[in-house]
Formats: sequence, C-alpha cells, structure tokens
Amino acid sequence: MSTTEILYSRVDGDLGAFSVRPLDPFADAELLHGWVTHPKASFWMMQDASLPDVEREYMRIAAHEHHQAFIGLHEGRPAFLMETYDPSELELVGLYDARPGDVGMHFLVAPSDRPLHGFTRAVITTVMAAVFADPATERVVVEPDVANTAVHALNEAVGFVSERQVTKPEKEALLSFCTRAQFEAATGLTGASI
Repeated sequence: MSTTEILYSRVDGDLGAFSVRPLDPFADAELLHGWVTHPKASFWMMQDASLPDVEREYMRIAAHEHHQAFIGLHEGRPAFLMETYDPSELELVGLYDARPGDVGMHFLVAPSDRPLHGFTRAVITTVMAAVFADPATERVVVEPDVANTAVHALNEAVGFVSERQVTKPEKEALLSFCTRAQFEAATGLTGASI
C-alpha cells in the first residue's frame, strides 16, 4: 500500500486542495499518535495510548474486512484522519436497521498551532465527498458522543439528520444519517471522484 496513492481529491474555494490517501499503520503511527492523544481528541478515546497501541489499533483496522482508515491531506500535508466502516458489521450492529449502501464514518482533525477559519467544515465536507465518491454508498451513518456538540453542528452543516440517542458500550451516541441527496443539497457537491 503506497502512502502516495491519492484516492480522492477536491479543491475548496477558500482553503485550497484536500485529498485522501490510504493510511499506513507503520509509517503513519507516530503522526497518528500525536493526533489521537492530543487533549482536543478526547472523543477519540485514545488519550492514554502509547505509540505501540496506536500501531496495533491501525494494523487491526488495516487487516479488518469491514473497517478502513485513511490520512487526509491539506495542500499535500497530513491534516486529518478518516475512517469508514460497515455499520451492519461493526459499531452499530443491533442498534439500528442497516440498509444496503450504508457506510459508517469517523473523522479527526489534526491539532494545529495555526487554526484556519472554516477548516474543520472543509475537512468533513471532503470526508463526506470522498465517501460518496463510491457509487455504492447511499447513506452515511455516524454515532458521535451526545456530548460532542461541535461535531453535531458540523454534521448538520453537511446534511446529517439526527435520529435518536443509542447506547454503545463506550458512550451514549447520537445516531445520525446523511443520504447522498441530503449531502448534495447541503453542500452543492456531488462526491464525484478525481
């Protein structure tokens, strides 16, 4: 797996080029460790993870049939983490009625000393467009912590509609859905790939 292979890219009118590449659990572990243990990543639930813990977690994801991880780039530099999963097999099994074409998604923006206005919204827009670039994707499913009000607002901005609260082993989550049509209506993007 090449860390230079670009799977999806788009240009944001205000913030420039965003792209997504495969994650390499070994080459990217140190970078990821700094991101997932940062205080702003508390909802990622890896605050106390060691570097080997991060390597193991992303090796597990890389080997998993129903879970994928990607590094997002801004102007060619690593800037966010993106994960997709099959919610009929992971995370939400038994908590809702999964449909064909459902894709679960997580994203994490890297900590920055120089925040850019609108950056996180550009990231989630890129993540969603990348997920919808696969024509098999009909709907994106998320289950953020109910206390993560910042991400609820971002999700709503790209077309998510909250359905209900669900209890997961690690958190109380807000189950939310976004269809391709809802994403396109909210953002004007179609998810067309590179």
